[in-house]
Amino acid sequence: MKISQVGAQLYTLRNFLQLPADMVKSLRQVREIGYEAVQLSGMGPIDEAELLKMLDGEGLACAATHEDSITILDNTEKVIDHLAKLNCKYTAYPFPSGIDFKSKADVLELAKKLNAAGAKMHQAGQVLTYHNHSHEFKRFEGQTILEIIYENTEPQNLQAEPDTYWVQHGGGNPVAWINKMTNRCPLLHLKDYRIIETNTPTYAEIGNGNLDWPAIIAAADKAGCLWYFVEQDTCPGDPFDSLQQSFDYIKENLCE
Repeated sequence: MKISQVGAQLYTLRNFLQLPADMVKSLRQVREIGYEAVQLSGMGPIDEAELLKMLDGEGLACAATHEDSITILDNTEKVIDHLAKLNCKYTAYPFPSGIDFKSKADVLELAKKLNAAGAKMHQAGQVLTYHNHSHEFKRFEGQTILEIIYENTEPQNLQAEPDTYWVQHGGGNPVAWINKMTNRCPLLHLKDYRIIETNTPTYAEIGNGNLDWPAIIAAADKAGCLWYFVEQDTCPGDPFDSLQQSFDYIKENLCE
């Protein structure tokens, strides 16, 4: 992994990205930390041309996005148009909104819709990925939901954006899952996992938790990962400080 492949997932900074003036300031801070790319998520409304101008002005690449889950499935053309205006190839289905996962049939229906949406995006030269949480590690007939989704979609139509924290939280092994997704894993969410005083897990800056980062990055490099996004859903203090800590650890310990 090269430091130029490490991006900031902007959901981490969502409270600082609701107005255009705040977006400019926040993007500048992200670039000053050292990140050269971002994944768009959690931002307030803004025209694509204006946003692209901001990104270009700060020297940041829009490497990927997260889009509304329902829009991806039911209005895929809108997502395709949005990505095209941002000169962005990759997006992720971020959360199974409205999906109860009460049965394997529910999972198979979601996989069918994801495959259809991904096929349209593939034809447009774009890539749909799946961002997991821990509930995808629930099992039906001995298989996890995540296994069922990937086995019932075509690789060119649905690729993977594993989230290291949520894989661990669901009882999975991040390294094993990245290996499973070899040649199907262009994006990866870097999110550390630690246990706090109440004996419950929570998010941490990269290097401040318990995940085996050298093994994770080695597996992702081998799997063909292109973009590594630092994300921290909640931070103990200033989220910009957390992004800085993660970036510094990654640059010093995990990059070529």
